[in-house]
Amino acid sequence: MSGEVAEQPSAATAMAPAVAKPLLQLVDLEVYYGRVRALAGISLTVGEGEIVALIGSNGAGKSTTLRTISGLQRPARGSIIFRGEPIHQTPAEQIARLGIGHTPEGRRLFPRMTVRENLEMGAYFRRDRAGIREDFARVYELFPRLRERDSQLAGSLSGGEQQMVAIGRTLMSSPSVLMLDEPSLGLAPILVDAIFKVIREINERGTTVLLIEQNALLALNTASRAYVLETGSVALSGPASELLSSPAVQRAYLGM
Repeated sequence: MSGEVAEQPSAATAMAPAVAKPLLQLVDLEVYYGRVRALAGISLTVGEGEIVALIGSNGAGKSTTLRTISGLQRPARGSIIFRGEPIHQTPAEQIARLGIGHTPEGRRLFPRMTVRENLEMGAYFRRDRAGIREDFARVYELFPRLRERDSQLAGSLSGGEQQMVAIGRTLMSSPSVLMLDEPSLGLAPILVDAIFKVIREINERGTTVLLIEQNALLALNTASRAYVLETGSVALSGPASELLSSPAVQRAYLGM
């Protein structure tokens, strides 16, 4: 796909849709790991209430993008704007307080803590006890299996249950934007369907979603808009339905 996109530099612009009220914006973002440039001037916008997907091959810069937004990685250049304010120099803990939640690839649970204790960690900076109780109820409503596993150690759960805990823990921070990094990784198809049904429901309840997903077909069928990343740059962007019908995307990511 790289060659084709390089020969069509206007594709991203041509396919760009109208965006809802901007909530999160990346402007010319460059990120380095040592001397290796991981992001080469990425610009993207996530509108209020959207599901936006990032797709691309391994090493394209998808996870780095999320890590940089959440403050775990510092950009060398460019800016990150959230609700009209720059946050690219803001500490990671404060970014979480502002309303950006990040469920990382690999879940990163505390295996020797119970389900409830892991969920409580998501609300560690909150002091609104009534709100925390409401969010516990919401997580258990979205993931009824977790209510049954409330006192079970997280390390003893199945992969699908661990992913539920990871997403639930992020929801306990009461985020405006939920960033999900490979939520279907390693899960059986029936569990993938269940997880993505919940992701849609979370969005329908008012939470904006920025999604990285290895299954490009699933990502594009879930998102309203999407960006295709290649070697740290945005190669294509547009409505997910249009990207689904793009010959370049079909050949590179959909096996057509």
